[in-house]
Amino acid sequence: MSIAPLSIPSPSFDWQVFNLGQWLRDIGLTWFGFNISIHAYAICILIGIVAATWLTSIRLKHRGADPGVVLDIALWAVPFGIIGGRIFHVVTHPDDYFFAGADLMKVFYVWEGGLAIFGALLLGAVGTFIGCRLAGVRFWGFADALAPGLLLAQAFGRLGNYFNHELYGLPTNLPWGLEIEATNAAFPIGLPAGTLFHPTFLYEIIWNLAGVAVLLLAERRFRRTRRQIGALSVPAIEAVGWRLQWGKLIGLYFIWYGIGRSVFESIRIDPSEIFLGVRTNVWAAFAAILVGLIIIIIQTRRHPALEPSVYLPGREWVPVTGVDSEDRYSDSDDDGNGAADEDDSSPAKKPATSGAKA
Repeated sequence: MSIAPLSIPSPSFDWQVFNLGQWLRDIGLTWFGFNISIHAYAICILIGIVAATWLTSIRLKHRGADPGVVLDIALWAVPFGIIGGRIFHVVTHPDDYFFAGADLMKVFYVWEGGLAIFGALLLGAVGTFIGCRLAGVRFWGFADALAPGLLLAQAFGRLGNYFNHELYGLPTNLPWGLEIEATNAAFPIGLPAGTLFHPTFLYEIIWNLAGVAVLLLAERRFRRTRRQIGALSVPAIEAVGWRLQWGKLIGLYFIWYGIGRSVFESIRIDPSEIFLGVRTNVWAAFAAILVGLIIIIIQTRRHPALEPSVYLPGREWVPVTGVDSEDRYSDSDDDGNGAADEDDSSPAKKPATSGAKA
C-alpha cells in the first residue's frame, strides 16, 4: 500500500492581495471610497529591505559609524536596486510582457512579482556608490557591512514568491513537494492535476539564511583560548576582530549566492531566456561566482591590512557627547551667570561642543 506524500500547500489567492479600502468599509468607515491594494509580495520585499537596513546599521555602528548613515545611503541604493531588478527581470522574461494585445503597463507592476536579484545588484551598486560618496563612507566598507543583510533581504523576498505561486521547480514525490493549481500559467502542459513540485523558493530561503550565518562567522578572526569556569579551565574560541574587509566579504557573498542560485535556477521550470542551452540566470550566477573571486583576489593584494575606518579620510564621524566643563552658558543677563559681563563676540559666550560630523 502506497502512502500519499506530505506536501506544502500553496496559500490561498486571497492572501496575495489585501484590499485595505474594503476592509475599512467593512469595519464601518463607509465614507472611504478608495480601494487600496496591498500585495503580499510587496510586503515581503519591504520587510526584507527593513531587515537588511537594520542589520547593516548595527554592523556599521560596531565599526564606529553613525547609526543613521545607512538610511542616507539606502535612499539611493534601494530605488536603483528596484529599477535594476525590474529591468533585468523583464529583459530575461520578454514573452511575459511583449506579445500581441499585451498591456505594456504591466512592465511597471513590480508588486505583482518579478525583481531579478542580479539586476538589483548591478544598479543597486551604482546607487550605493553615489550614496557612499555623499555620506563620506568607503564603498567597500559599506558593501561588506551590507553583505549579510543582502542575503537576509533575499530570503524575505523569496517568501513573496510563495504567496504568488511562482518560482517552483521540477515535479517531485518528496514529502516537501509544493502544491500548485493546474490552472497556473506556469503549470507544465501534460502533467496531471495534483502534481507536486520542488519548492525552489524555499530552498533558496534556507540557503540564504545559512549564508547569513556563514558570512558572519567567516568575517571574524578566531583564536583558541581557555576560559575559567569555576575551578575548571576549558577550551574556548574567541572572535578578536574583522578580517574580511575592503570588499572581501561582499566577494564571499557573491560566491555563496552564486553557487546556490546556479543549482536552484537549473531545476526551475518557469519560462526564461536560454543562451547556449543554459538559462540566463544560471549564467548570471556563474558570473557572480567569478566576480566574487576576482574581488577577493584583487582586494587581498591591494589591502592586506585592516581598514582604518569605514569613513573616507577627512570625513570621519565623531559622536556628540556632553559638555565636560562645569560652566553653563546662557544668553540671558540673569545675575550671577556672567552673561552681562561678556562681549557678544567673546569666545566665552559660545557653547562648547565635543564632537560633530566631519
